[in-house]
Amino acid sequence: MSSNADKIETLRNILNDSDHIVFFGGAGVSTESGIPDFRSAGGLYSERVGHLSPEEILSHTFFMNHPEEFFAFYKSKMIYRDAKPNDAHLALARLEREGRLKAVITQNIDGLHQAAGSREVLELHGSVHRNYCMDCRRFHDLDHVLASEGVPRCVDCGGIVKPDVVLYEEALDMDILGRSRRYIEQADVLIVAGTSLRVYPAAGLVGFFGGRHLVLINKSPTPYDHAATLVIQDSIGKTLKACVG
Repeated sequence: MSSNADKIETLRNILNDSDHIVFFGGAGVSTESGIPDFRSAGGLYSERVGHLSPEEILSHTFFMNHPEEFFAFYKSKMIYRDAKPNDAHLALARLEREGRLKAVITQNIDGLHQAAGSREVLELHGSVHRNYCMDCRRFHDLDHVLASEGVPRCVDCGGIVKPDVVLYEEALDMDILGRSRRYIEQADVLIVAGTSLRVYPAAGLVGFFGGRHLVLINKSPTPYDHAATLVIQDSIGKTLKACVG
């Protein structure tokens, strides 16, 4: 069995030999920035609020019926205003500047890829930094949501301001999903990191990859491990920093 050092050297060679890389990341990419993931022990979904699970609170139905309770949970558990990009975000931004990384596809809503300097970022689940009035569609930034007491309201019409994030029971944006699929189909290297690859339809995107090297970086096994060129069970930030630069 190869050591992590050997695997990092192999990944470095794969990246150096490619100019059409795509990165697909999940919650594990941001844990090194202090943002908890969802499904691991101690993750967000291990908590309950009374008799409710986080999945129930973060559903479209609950948002519509109980917006006050939704925003109390959302602002306390889903927003990490002081989080900074970690070594993984910074390494990916550098790969893009060098022209080798064509896109970052992310399940995260924290905006850390953009904060690190990445430009072509496809956010499958939206972003906490975009918020829209449900009535007049006026844009409101994250500061407006955080400064609001209770349910944030539009400064123009008084309508409820909804975060531009995909809640349970809501469909993903088909345009972003389609663009993500095309990037993956055209890649010769696909790096998948920090995701269990068990949440669909996002996880199904990996099935469209037909390039040379599928690289998985995750602390636990995934359903695609058997199909990968390389599987690294280590820190994403440490791994990418060692390979880029």
